[in-house]
Amino acid sequence: MRPMNMTSAFLKTKLLLAVMVVVASLTATAHAAAPGITGTGVAGTFNLTAQPAYLTQPDGQSIYSWGYGCSTPPASTSFAPAAITTGFCSTMQVPGPTLIVTEGQTVTVNLSNGLPAPAGNTSILFPGFQVTTSGGVAGLLTQEAPSGGSVTYTFVASTPGTHSYHSGTQSDLQVEMGLYGAIIVLPATVPSVCSSGLSASNLAAEAHWGEKDFRLAAAAYDHAKTCYDREYLFQFSEIDPRIHEQVLAQVTTAGSCAAGAPGCSLEVATEPFHPAYFMINGRSMPDDMDPNYSYQYPHQPYNGNPHLHPGEIVLLRIIGQGRWQHPFHEHANHVRILARDGNLILSQSDQALLAGPALFTTTTTPGVTMDGLFYYTGRGLNWDMYGHNSKSGDATAKLSCVPDANGYNTGNPAAINYYEWCQDHNKPLQAAPFGDVASGGPVTLPDPNILTNGAWYGGSPYLGPNATVRAVGPSGTTPPAGTIANSPGGEAGFAFMWHSHNEREITTNNAFPGGMMMMMLVDSREFVIDESN
Repeated sequence: MRPMNMTSAFLKTKLLLAVMVVVASLTATAHAAAPGITGTGVAGTFNLTAQPAYLTQPDGQSIYSWGYGCSTPPASTSFAPAAITTGFCSTMQVPGPTLIVTEGQTVTVNLSNGLPAPAGNTSILFPGFQVTTSGGVAGLLTQEAPSGGSVTYTFVASTPGTHSYHSGTQSDLQVEMGLYGAIIVLPATVPSVCSSGLSASNLAAEAHWGEKDFRLAAAAYDHAKTCYDREYLFQFSEIDPRIHEQVLAQVTTAGSCAAGAPGCSLEVATEPFHPAYFMINGRSMPDDMDPNYSYQYPHQPYNGNPHLHPGEIVLLRIIGQGRWQHPFHEHANHVRILARDGNLILSQSDQALLAGPALFTTTTTPGVTMDGLFYYTGRGLNWDMYGHNSKSGDATAKLSCVPDANGYNTGNPAAINYYEWCQDHNKPLQAAPFGDVASGGPVTLPDPNILTNGAWYGGSPYLGPNATVRAVGPSGTTPPAGTIANSPGGEAGFAFMWHSHNEREITTNNAFPGGMMMMMLVDSREFVIDESN
């Protein structure tokens, strides 16, 4: 075996072991949401600094990087959602702090340049906003903060939705090094429909099981069709480690040189571009499934681990922060696009209707943002995923399913099968326990004694910790719900892989699995989704 193959095999083995360890240690609190800050002084004012630090990767490498951080730590009340109690912004991070503001609010960003002197000036661009500046020095695209200096940017958050910010100075290098982040602009007016009807019922269902509301707002835009129940932010980027190694070597060689002095500059080749690390919110799989603000990732605080209950509408906030397009595929359903770059996609003939496409892959174009809606109900499975079976002898297996006008069980938000697709109620999965189309089952399942589809497979085709008992009774032969990461007594949900459709991008330094990959967990109503971290 050649050395290159030995290295690759070693990395692959190490990464697979890391995946197994991390997955096995996941707890019920490792969820996502869209965490950020509303200010570092007063609301709408953000004091940021550009600094160097190292990012960790699942293969054990530490990558020298640059990022934006808080030059003055925010107050505990400045973290959002309000339920977050473990937030930190005491140093640089990648992506930079998510800035959360409200439509019409005046936003002030004070940027200090704490990068090494050879890096020269730095700056921030805010695409889509009319920005005024003060201080700093003139740059090619905006005012810049010189080494050790500062600059101030001011703009009105005129457009709701998801937006990006990033360096406007030598962007091919500085954005690659990690100088980028997100701005979430909440609508000034939330449509009244978002607090009534099914939206209110979903909140009632969450409250019944003791869940809190972790949304930043009840709607993504000032539009009745943009209500949602949960939200997650995904920033896609990549790293070419050779670029970072060049920067570190030249910064180290330059030492404590004076900015602008002869030789106190960087001459780094950013082409050809060969990324080896592919990240969601600054982390690669499996690190992206650890909690937000984990102490082991002091410079990568945001995760990517979405959850939902059947029937809930999830808002996906998506940003292409790197140099490549990333064809990201969300299993279980298409994503209906609401807007691009904060611009709602409406019907030309009827402005009350959304006209965005339903995408199989949300291809993230560099510099472009998308807002989209995703949901999962189990409709079309052709079996009762809640395991109801009137012959099982289990009282909970005899719950009713009364269809609403759309065919869903929405009359009782406290029911375990709230939002069940009633057409499949009390429909057995199959007559034969291991799956046999000829015996009446809609699909042929693998023998669970041979194949369980990995650690994230629930072990059962039924949703909920006791759904197997409901389906076949205590003496049934169907395997119990739950495995290592989906315990029978806890989550027992359905796991759908969300990942890049570019095969290389689901590796970490060419070792699979890794990169742009995570799991969407569809959880039973009994399982409390806690996004407070």
